[in-house]
Amino acid sequence: MALSGTAQADYPEQDIRLIIPYGPGGATDIIFRLISQEAEQHLGESIVPVNMAGAGATLGSRNVKDARPDGYTLLGSHDTIALSKLAGTVDYSFDAFEPIALLTQTINIPAAHANHPVQSAAEIADYVRENPGQVRFSMIPSSTDHFFWAQFFDAAGIDMADVRLVGYPDTGEQVSALMAEEIDFAMFNLPSGGAFFEDGTFRPLGVAHPERLDSLPDVATLREQGIEMDHSTSRGIFAPKGTPQEVQDTIAEAYGKALEDEQVRSRIENEFGSVIRFLAGDDYQAFLDDNEAALTAAAENIDFQN
Repeated sequence: MALSGTAQADYPEQDIRLIIPYGPGGATDIIFRLISQEAEQHLGESIVPVNMAGAGATLGSRNVKDARPDGYTLLGSHDTIALSKLAGTVDYSFDAFEPIALLTQTINIPAAHANHPVQSAAEIADYVRENPGQVRFSMIPSSTDHFFWAQFFDAAGIDMADVRLVGYPDTGEQVSALMAEEIDFAMFNLPSGGAFFEDGTFRPLGVAHPERLDSLPDVATLREQGIEMDHSTSRGIFAPKGTPQEVQDTIAEAYGKALEDEQVRSRIENEFGSVIRFLAGDDYQAFLDDNEAALTAAAENIDFQN
């Protein structure tokens, strides 16, 4: 149901609920809370974060999808929206929402344990060819790193029949497995692996971003190593389908202004190893279309039953 012109002009007139489809304390929760606290200063009403974990992050997304499109229920999420559909968990993707704005990207990084002979991402393909069927890559089934490795294998010319994908329930288990050298490679990012990169426990093999990261200046990008691939966890704001354009624009403008705050920017970049990338409207829609196309291509090489 569309809002009247007067209601749109007066938006917002009450608190806005921001559904975060994960539990409290993780990077997604903290980043959205941080930016929203600043964004509400530009809206004149409170943005109230609501953690709604469950069903592989689809409990929260479904709640927003089915909410009234009045701008008072929003979703703070990321690539998992498309991943859930591709994995067969739900029957909807990005197109079930109005894309408000992309806010941040957390860059993903393939890594090995410190004693591993592979020194860079460019060497992984040769290592697999020399040890077919023996090289172990960790992943959380149907999650970001599952798709990361599928895309990486394709870009690096690695046959998935020659590798062993080992599933773990969460990132903590993957960290323990790599420490114990039970696996050869894992995908981390600075929030999950930065401390281990710094103390030398793990070796970052490449950065899946067009530019090197300031905190890892000596680690080459995958593209520098001849692997044409970028990969990140891209967090943004979504609204129910049918939310009036004027309301969408008001929300996007507030979040855009929030990202101009120096303290917010510093925390996102330094504490959470992420980069600020603000895209709104048609630009964000084009980004999502490209992102989903890449994920769909990767999904062709994934057996979600195993």
